[in-house]
Amino acid sequence: MKYSERKSIIQNKKALFDYEILEELDVGIILFGPEVKSLRAGQANLKGSYVTLHSGRPILVGAHIAEYTRNTNKKIDPKRERELLLSKKEILHLSQKIKEMGATLIVKEILSVGNLFKARLALAKGRKKWQKKQVLKERDLSREVRKFY
Repeated sequence: MKYSERKSIIQNKKALFDYEILEELDVGIILFGPEVKSLRAGQANLKGSYVTLHSGRPILVGAHIAEYTRNTNKKIDPKRERELLLSKKEILHLSQKIKEMGATLIVKEILSVGNLFKARLALAKGRKKWQKKQVLKERDLSREVRKFY
């Protein structure tokens, strides 16, 4: 696999429905060995995960990476908080946007880039119930149009 080749491992499909995506950013994740093996096997869930800025450090909260079954070392909590790798400039930019717009940082997907794992963060704004219904109507209409053409 080439270094520039990006392969999506896990996607947060619910987030695409619940939030309106404003901006995206790819960042690194600090993981332990067994977590890497679980991700390669596709054993993770991003539903309900988000990113907080705690003491100026971005932390991934609520992501579930299953325990690797063949792990003989110490047990790792599947829902532990994981630190993300961003530059100070990126952190300042994101914190300003969050304060200005009242937006949320969510994890849209986890990518495999060569032997590294990256998280695709999205600066997003939550949708209201009527907006979600409107999105469903638009999807149904586009599905019907594709059916006839």
